[in-house]
Amino acid sequence: MTERNDKTSLASLLSAGRIVLMQDEATALWHQETVENPVEAQPATCPAEDFLALVRRQHASNFLLWHTEDEARRPGATNADLARVKRTIDSTNQLRNDLAEQCDQFLLDQLGEQLREAAELHSETPGMMMDRLSILALRIFHTKEEIKRTDAPPGHWERNQQRLEILRIQRTDLSHCLDRLWQQILAGERRFKLYRQLKMYNDPTLNPSVYGAKKQG
Repeated sequence: MTERNDKTSLASLLSAGRIVLMQDEATALWHQETVENPVEAQPATCPAEDFLALVRRQHASNFLLWHTEDEARRPGATNADLARVKRTIDSTNQLRNDLAEQCDQFLLDQLGEQLREAAELHSETPGMMMDRLSILALRIFHTKEEIKRTDAPPGHWERNQQRLEILRIQRTDLSHCLDRLWQQILAGERRFKLYRQLKMYNDPTLNPSVYGAKKQG
């Protein structure tokens, strides 16, 4: 494969438009299906050439996180319900961040030596930006659902129409920024690093509330 073909292939690897379309289609599909855990419905590993499948799995983790958090806000939720939901939120949020990091690692692996170390560093990675697009897709879907409500109080429709317009502008802006960042990376003008979240709360050796309780027990 020539260097020109390499760059052509890399240029088509990341497309904000394709990502947004996939996230919208998946969000609508998962709301129609009776799938408790859409993450488990995705392939555990993705083929090396299927970056979009990895992004879809990351979006599924946000979908699950969104609806799990809603369970905690449900009126009448018991203390046992809240404890169960909290554990699910912690594990799902960890998965969400892990998958965003995997998206970045995938891109870095594909870039290889084409990533210029002398280029200006961009603090927000493509994985972080795709995570934000995922959340915007969920907000847009649920805002549209609120607009359709027939039992909503006065002013509800107008308020959510305004919210929807803002969300659409935000997603358009972010999509443009993601595409532009990728163009700059391929042109050697920008670079990014893999930023590990290094969350501590899920690690029993780093969370004093966990290992401290074991010592007292």
